[in-house]
Amino acid sequence: MSVRCLMFFAALLGSACGSGSAAAADLHSNIATFSIVACDSATGDLGVAVQSRFFAVGSVVPWARAGAGAIATQAFGNTTFGPRGLALLAAGIPPAQVLDSLLSTDAQGKQRQVGVVNSRGTSATFTGTECQKWAGGRTGRHYACQGNILAGPGVVDGMARAFEQTRGLLGDRLLAALDAGQAAGGDSRGMQSAALLIVRAGGGYGGFNDRYCDLRVDDAANPFSELRRLYNLWKPEALIRDGYTACDSGRFELAFTLGREALAVDSITGAPHYHLACYLCRAGKPDAALEELARAVARDPKLGVQARTDTDFTPVRESSRFRELAGLK
Repeated sequence: MSVRCLMFFAALLGSACGSGSAAAADLHSNIATFSIVACDSATGDLGVAVQSRFFAVGSVVPWARAGAGAIATQAFGNTTFGPRGLALLAAGIPPAQVLDSLLSTDAQGKQRQVGVVNSRGTSATFTGTECQKWAGGRTGRHYACQGNILAGPGVVDGMARAFEQTRGLLGDRLLAALDAGQAAGGDSRGMQSAALLIVRAGGGYGGFNDRYCDLRVDDAANPFSELRRLYNLWKPEALIRDGYTACDSGRFELAFTLGREALAVDSITGAPHYHLACYLCRAGKPDAALEELARAVARDPKLGVQARTDTDFTPVRESSRFRELAGLK
């Protein structure tokens, strides 16, 4: 890659080099990034949320591995820090030492900004002296916030406070932190893209990988609202999936709770009612299951057709109420 290309990408990720062409300086003046890496002590989930005046920031900044940790590499981001740092975390190296190791052989370390958290919630953050101001970070138990070319230190302070005070899934807390950072002034030069990455052992589609949540907004006038919209589509699906996992292990009360949480996010489509009916049927509560199925079919008649071949409804398949809801009579 040419020197000109390297200067271009350095500018896009918000690093300020003390020298360079006038064109590179102009690029530097238009970009900024802030992020949070975090661990959920209750579930073991690990994640990164980031916003930047950079196209497709999710392809560069966030890195995470279930059971190991999460890393954000930004400013003049070094993408090798992701896989290398995660390997060190997986080997039990503490986050501060991971940073030392990554930066010790990096000739451009003064232009890097990195946040690290491990699966035990220990965190560390680094901001090089040549990152464009305001640049800095904050750490706390289970998280690290960092940003460059920000409106001021209130951005990362607000992010830290929001993460600590917000309850719910890790995704809820990470997005609350992003929103708080923006409310405090956010990027001093604008916004363009955002991403949310959360990993969980076996949390990916079909249980084949750990990508529990992987959402990206590559280019938008308001990436915060668009990321939130995508998250609100993902969340009920994730809660429903987790509900089935709870049923499989006989934790039916947890499944019911997850189903009701899905309903709180999506009270329109009928899908949460349908899946809650499945949980109830599997738990030996046929009357309650049929009530929920009726609510599902009232919102979407096609769910009655779906129920005809769903083995979760085997215990009620011969009841007249089920046959009515499924359109079998």
